[in-house]
Amino acid sequence: MALTEIQARITAAERAAGRAPGAVSLIAVSKVQPADRVEAVLNAGQRLFGENYVQEAAGKWPAWRARYPGVAVHMIGPLQTNKAKLAVDLFEAIHTLDRPSLATRLAALAQARGTSPELFVQVNSGAEPQKAGVQPEALDAFVAECRAMDLPVVGLMCIPPEAEDSTPHFAALAAMARRNGLAGLSMGMSGDFEAAIAAGATHVRVGSAIFGARDYG
Repeated sequence: MALTEIQARITAAERAAGRAPGAVSLIAVSKVQPADRVEAVLNAGQRLFGENYVQEAAGKWPAWRARYPGVAVHMIGPLQTNKAKLAVDLFEAIHTLDRPSLATRLAALAQARGTSPELFVQVNSGAEPQKAGVQPEALDAFVAECRAMDLPVVGLMCIPPEAEDSTPHFAALAAMARRNGLAGLSMGMSGDFEAAIAAGATHVRVGSAIFGARDYG
């Protein structure tokens, strides 16, 4: 199935980049996919998934978690501050921390709960006005601000501009992560994950190449 092919390509890309086997985690992006497709991937052994919408994830993952031990779900879409409480209960990691107001809310929730999902700061690597994410020049200060709140920032995430070569964006994100002492790099999707792995990605987000095209009907 497509999952097996993607896993083989990840393994080959790790080897080509001189990375350790298993250095890259595959996030299967299951947003708006039919239940039968998701269950087929679960039955094939995949246990890490990505969702873009809090309400959608809340409606489907509790039942699957009960049936499939070891499942982890990461938030990879924009997170509204008023959905943060539900998100921290649902997700093992949030890849879209992108503004001070969200950081403040997540910090308050972490203090109250005693735990927090792992957090990736989303960087607007192409400085696109329509896209969420911290501007590259503001990143260092924002990471420091998050650390001052004791937030568990483990890495950075980016979505390069569609019309551009992704490789320079991946290299820039890796440099930002090194500068800030962050090990995690969430970058690379169905069309460019091998380039992301070559640049140091630790998490790649692959949806349509595993599940097939989405029907937004």
